[in-house]
Amino acid sequence: MLTRRLLQLLPMLFFISLVAFLLVKLAPGDPVQAYITPRMAPEDIERIRHSLGLDKPLVTQYFLWLKNVLQGDLGYSLIYHRPVLEMIVERIPATLGLMGASLVLAIILAVPLGLLAGAFKHRWLDHFLNLFAYVGISVPIFWFGILLITVFAVQLNALPSMGMRTIGVEDSWADVVRHGVLPCIALTFYNLSNYVRYVRSNTIGQLSADYVQTQLAYGATYRTILFRHVLKNVLLPVITLFGLSFGELIVGAYVTESVFSWPGMGLLGIQAIASLDYPLIMAIILLSSLMLILGNLMADLLYRFADPRIRTLR
Repeated sequence: MLTRRLLQLLPMLFFISLVAFLLVKLAPGDPVQAYITPRMAPEDIERIRHSLGLDKPLVTQYFLWLKNVLQGDLGYSLIYHRPVLEMIVERIPATLGLMGASLVLAIILAVPLGLLAGAFKHRWLDHFLNLFAYVGISVPIFWFGILLITVFAVQLNALPSMGMRTIGVEDSWADVVRHGVLPCIALTFYNLSNYVRYVRSNTIGQLSADYVQTQLAYGATYRTILFRHVLKNVLLPVITLFGLSFGELIVGAYVTESVFSWPGMGLLGIQAIASLDYPLIMAIILLSSLMLILGNLMADLLYRFADPRIRTLR
């Protein structure tokens, strides 16, 4: 099964890269403008365009790019004048760290909150957590990030508002954690709301099942049933939700990085789009798509591992 799923990655990535390449090339603007000076002769401009390979037909450009990618060469940044692969290797740990920390924190908080909301259905705690979830779903992540900066960085001066490290203390992990508090809170709040509502609805469904009434008849306490039996059955759908929401997690991380100037893939992608850095844009799209596909594959594998019934059917 794993081999078949991995082989399916190739046509999917090929289609994504083709569509992305066409969209990027059709976008208005010309990256050659970054090299042009007011007194530059037209023949010099065409020489630059030729050196960048932008004078070739669109189909030729795509297959030359695809050939280089298959050889492990993601190209050379038109704006930063550096290998794209080198830039991505520098930035991806920051993005993965932010995504991982917010995802773990969201799940740790969502499971008990969702269980309590489902257990106290239609009571004040359930209404409060539902209000919290609806606010989290409705509030745009960039607005919430700006709100956090305004309160904790500007007014209270308690946490840094941008970047990943303080100049002069680059070797301090405590400083990295301190810089990551606000972006992690913003991204966690973005994901937590969906998880809480999902766990709540599954908890309500589990509490109405026959095995709960059987356990109560045998004298088991409500708390024991909730945290020993219902919890196990609720965690399985959370794995599915992880796979379904992995794309939103990537998008949310990229938006969060742009708000807090977190030096990850998202901030690099925004800068690449603004400057029409074609090789860098394509590399980020390709890597983001690969992360999304692998995230869904991981969720599928975890679900099969966690549920013995699926392994038996296989």
